[in-house]
Amino acid sequence: MKYKIKELMKADISKFYILGVGIICLLLVGGFFSYAMFTVSKERNNAISIVTGNLTYKLTVDGSEGNKLTVGAGETKEFTVVLSNPNNRTARFNFYYEGSLPTDVSAGYKTGDGVNTPPAATGVNLEKADASGSSNTYTIRVSNKSSSSVTITLGVQVGLDYNDLSLPDNGHLFEKVVTTGPVSDIVVDNLSSGDTYDDGTDTFITGEDPNNYIWYSGKLWRAVSVNNEAKTTKLVTQWNISTTTYNPSNQTNFEGSYMEDWLNDTTVDGFLGNLRDYENFIVTDAKWDATLDATSLGSITRPNGTTTVTASVGLLNMYEYQSSNNGKTNGYLNNGLSWWTLTPYSSSFVRNVNYNGNADYYSPSDTNGARPSINLKSSVKIVDGNGTVDNPYRLNGDNDTELSGTLLSSRYSGEYIKFGNEENNLYRIVSHENSTGTKIVSAEPLKDSGTFKTINFGSNTTFSSTNTVGSFLNGDYLTNYVGSPYTDMIEDSTTWYLGTVGSGTSYKLAKYTDTDMSGYTTTTDAKVGLLRFGELMSGQFDRYGNNTSYWTLTPYSSSSVRRVNDYGRASNGSPSNKNGARPSMNLKSNVQIVNGDGTLNSPFEIQLGS
Repeated sequence: MKYKIKELMKADISKFYILGVGIICLLLVGGFFSYAMFTVSKERNNAISIVTGNLTYKLTVDGSEGNKLTVGAGETKEFTVVLSNPNNRTARFNFYYEGSLPTDVSAGYKTGDGVNTPPAATGVNLEKADASGSSNTYTIRVSNKSSSSVTITLGVQVGLDYNDLSLPDNGHLFEKVVTTGPVSDIVVDNLSSGDTYDDGTDTFITGEDPNNYIWYSGKLWRAVSVNNEAKTTKLVTQWNISTTTYNPSNQTNFEGSYMEDWLNDTTVDGFLGNLRDYENFIVTDAKWDATLDATSLGSITRPNGTTTVTASVGLLNMYEYQSSNNGKTNGYLNNGLSWWTLTPYSSSFVRNVNYNGNADYYSPSDTNGARPSINLKSSVKIVDGNGTVDNPYRLNGDNDTELSGTLLSSRYSGEYIKFGNEENNLYRIVSHENSTGTKIVSAEPLKDSGTFKTINFGSNTTFSSTNTVGSFLNGDYLTNYVGSPYTDMIEDSTTWYLGTVGSGTSYKLAKYTDTDMSGYTTTTDAKVGLLRFGELMSGQFDRYGNNTSYWTLTPYSSSSVRRVNDYGRASNGSPSNKNGARPSMNLKSNVQIVNGDGTLNSPFEIQLGS
């Protein structure tokens, strides 16, 4: 288990040389050596080691690869060393040697010009033969003026001169080490000391944008805190997975709410039911503190546990939000959108976080974004990644490789797919609603030449393949935004559910006649449709100002239709209004993956199987 040197500040040191013996020494004969990152790590017992970033080196002795050289008394021999450092970081290095030195040269080493050299009077000198040579090929001359033969092993000492390095904005000289081990250790230990806050019960990750990103089950998460005793790790999704009503008016309780129901729904319609192997990853009897808190932002007091709820999935409370950045609005949990917490403000209102990071409160009958939160078990391990947004941590059991030939219908809600043409070719898996195929949705509202396209819903609130938006989706969209061969992968007809969800009513009514899910609402058939209110992946996945409001196909009433605003809340508008569109469709059961891993940076590439 590696523990990092958190940061090297200018006040601490002006010139810093580290000898990476045991890590970067070339102690094997005839090797070609490469290391994945350039960084500094610190073992728990304070031993220091170095991992070099793509710094590779090959040594040649007498024309053959090797790093040992025997030099007779009075002889001079040479090493040839080839180094490569494609990193964008400056790396200083010294050559050094170790081995069986004669007694008369054992006085010690001193740092010379690019080499480590014993005092010249003692007889054995190690020096660069041609300092003006190429930037990556060096000849190292060994002169033995002693009376005895010596056998040396050449190595490389990596050195860092602070005066030659600019300190990055994050205050670290180096990137983090890619480490494997328990999530609870790595997400905290890889951070700087100023990026955590321990309240005695939990260690919170803090700051504006720490490297605490985790990819799990098709979604990007942030690690929020680690429980000091149980070593469980609390996560919250980076973006709003959906937008939905919290509960009826004046019912601010999380337990038994529409929100708790949606989060823990194990059917194809719910969040938990689409979470990968959740029994193996998350604490299913987690305790969520939903104690009332009417204090203002900046008054950070841990709730006293008056009201707790046991559930697999929950939401963050206001204390957890505030602990992420000392009660300020610019912490990493401010995703630029509006979203629910599970903290009541009073008997009439529930706390939420606004798009600008301020704390607010709304009636539970209103709508806000839903950012699910889970607790990873202490046994879950990180196996890849470095916690950055472009290379998030990957979890053991959720880090699939070699997926070519795998059916898309076996994959998970949220994973990315390359589908369609040009600027509108990124989609995400929604669910497997028809059990055999895969429902997908455009990752963002459609664009035309970089501008979000807007369109009227229709002459009334009922979606069909012939109303304004439905006619576009099943005509022009298929021809000009999707095209062959992707259109061949779409099911010819899908059932779309048109239930009305009014103020303070359950998301289930968008599909079912009642909350017991005993029957279906009004439906229509079409090849392409829209997501319904409260459905998975119907949230906003970008910051306020970089997205647009878009239609769902769910009526709010007989005169208005539900839409998701650009800051993540749901509102309603006349069908004659214009809003964006996120097309949705079911792909055929024999669509298979040919490339990619389903992440944003490597979406699945797909084709029709036999």
